[in-house]
Order: sequence, then C-alpha cells, then structure tokens
Amino acid sequence: MSDGPFSKLKIAVLDYEAGNLRSVHKALLKCGASALITSDPKVISDSDGLVFPGQGACDTSMRKLREKGLDECVKKYIESGKPFLGICLGLQLLLETSDEGNEKGLGVIEGRVRRLPRGVKIPHMGWNRVAFTNLHPVFRGIPDESYFYFVHSYYADPKESSAIIGRTNYGLEFCSALAFKNVISVQFHPEKSGYMGLKLYSNFLGLIVSGAQAGENWI
Repeated sequence: MSDGPFSKLKIAVLDYEAGNLRSVHKALLKCGASALITSDPKVISDSDGLVFPGQGACDTSMRKLREKGLDECVKKYIESGKPFLGICLGLQLLLETSDEGNEKGLGVIEGRVRRLPRGVKIPHMGWNRVAFTNLHPVFRGIPDESYFYFVHSYYADPKESSAIIGRTNYGLEFCSALAFKNVISVQFHPEKSGYMGLKLYSNFLGLIVSGAQAGENWI
C-alpha cells in the first residue's frame, strides 16, 4: 500500500455474512486505507472507522448480528463517537422496525424501514440521482444530483427529518442518505458507483483524518 494520507487508518468492514463485503473492502483499499473484513469485536473497537455494508433481508441479518454479538458491538461503537458509515442494509438496520419482517432493528435511529410503493419495478436497481438536502462534508467535491447505484426494495423513513442529507425519487421521494453526530449512512452502493462512489469513501476517510471528535455533529 502506498504511503498516502489514509495509509495509517485502520478501517473495519463488518462481517455478518451479509454480502458485498469484498467490493466494499476493495474500494477502501483503492482509496488508500488499511481495511480489514472482520467480526472480531476487539478489532472493530480498535479501528479508526467502521463500515457497515450489507445486502439481504432485515430479519435474517439482524439474527446473524445477534448470534455473533455484533448488534451490541455496533451500538457501542456508535456510542463511542468513532466514525461510522452504513451502506444499504447497513443504513436500514440502524432503524427500529421494518415492513420487511418482525425482527427489531438496532434502534440507533428512530423510525421505520418501509417498502417502496406499488407501481414501480421492485427492486429499485440501477443508477439514480441523489439530491443533497444538506451540504455535508461527505459530499464534498460531488455535484448535487449526482448518480449513484441502487439495489433495494425498502427505504429508511427516519422520524427526525433533519438527519436526512440526501433524497432520491423512485415512486416517491425517499431518504437516500442521512447523518447525525458520528454516523453517516447511505442507501446506495458507493463501491458500485464509479468515481463518485470512491470520492464519497475518500471523503469519509478524510473526515477521520481531519479528526472528527466523539459526539460532534459533522454537519
């Protein structure tokens, strides 16, 4: 790995058997970070940043998290104030409940995960625009209304709308990015979104390097 601005960062990619880990890991390495796919709570706790990826069903994924003791690990990590990035299912599982099943989410964010409306093709798969509703630094250098790649049938509906930093239209306008304190989460897949996706990962790493402090809101 080259000795770049992110080479000393230790980034944990959460492994809870929920797909897409390798492409996320590869994208972080391409950005110059030292990234490790792991389910070890000690490694996660010691990391400089945690990326929570995922594809699949909420119920199955929550059961996997609980079986491995990773539900409490993730909540403790977020409570510690360290930088956190959720992707796709890694956004949805932060909420309390879901239309997709009966398992409770992590409850880090008040709100419910809802199914996309009738009348549109499900899943929502492909490129779509993200309109920024807040000039969050994770979007630095990325033009408003940029295209990102989506694969999902459900979307996050947080109770606190002020946490929403990006919206996308697909049958309705939904939250495609949110942020509060040390948490950033997106519904789309940056690792599948070409240059703009890599730029978002780089911005996340840049926030870590610039010393975002525990408990401070990055907005």
